[in-house]
Formats: sequence, C-alpha cells, structure tokens
Amino acid sequence: MSDVRSAQPEARQGRRMSGIGRVLVAVYGVLALAAIGRSFVQIASKFDEAPLAYTLSALAAVVYVVATIALVRPGIVWYRVAWATILFEFTGVIVIGTLSIVYPSLFPHDTVWSWFGRGYLFIPLVLPVLGMWWLARHRPTSRADAS
Repeated sequence: MSDVRSAQPEARQGRRMSGIGRVLVAVYGVLALAAIGRSFVQIASKFDEAPLAYTLSALAAVVYVVATIALVRPGIVWYRVAWATILFEFTGVIVIGTLSIVYPSLFPHDTVWSWFGRGYLFIPLVLPVLGMWWLARHRPTSRADAS
C-alpha cells in the first residue's frame, strides 16, 4: 500500500505540468531554440552591423532557456527564478518594443523583442503574460512543493 502523503508532490507536479502548462513550456522551449539560433547566426555573421540588437537577441535567448528550465523544475527557488525571468522578459519586450518604434535608429536590425516581437508573431509579447498567469495559478503551497 502506498503512502498518500508521499504521492501528493508528484500528483501536484503532474497537474502543474498538464494541459496549458505543457503547452506553455513547449512554446518557451521552441522560442528559446529559435532565439538561440537567430542570435548565434547574427553574432557569428554580422555582429559589427548591429551589436546592440544582436546582443539583446542573445540575452533574450538566455532568458528563454532559463525560463523554460525554471517552469519545468519543482520547488520554490525555481518558482521564483521563473517569476524573475518572465518579469525580465516582459520588461524587455515592453522597453525594447517601445524603443524600436520610437527610436528605430537604435535598432538597425531587429531583435527578438523589436516591435514587441513581431518577427515571432508577437509571441514574445503574449507569452510572459500567459507565463505570469500560469505561475500565479500554480504557486507552491506547502513544504512538499518547496523541495
């Protein structure tokens, strides 16, 4: 006979990573891969043309990778890392998106977050909002969740 208390964290984790949670993580993973590929090609082939834009694309890639990992991992520390990366991402999309419209000369080439992510179908604008909603709905509630 299994102990119900020991099964609860796994059950909670299973519910957290089902449905929209899995879709959210999958989209973060795809966006991370896309941003890594884009920034790698940009930096390797034409970094001198737009170093700020390409550095920001690389930063976005790192943020997406860390956010993806943090969303999958259990525990309060990873939960906080997920919040931090998603808030950073949202701030980046809003700031860089606004600057790319108001001062287009700052970004002669697009970043992942330029024009609020229009090169990625505005997914960089919508994704952090969904991520924050998901995190707010799935916060760790007990010591078992905090491990």
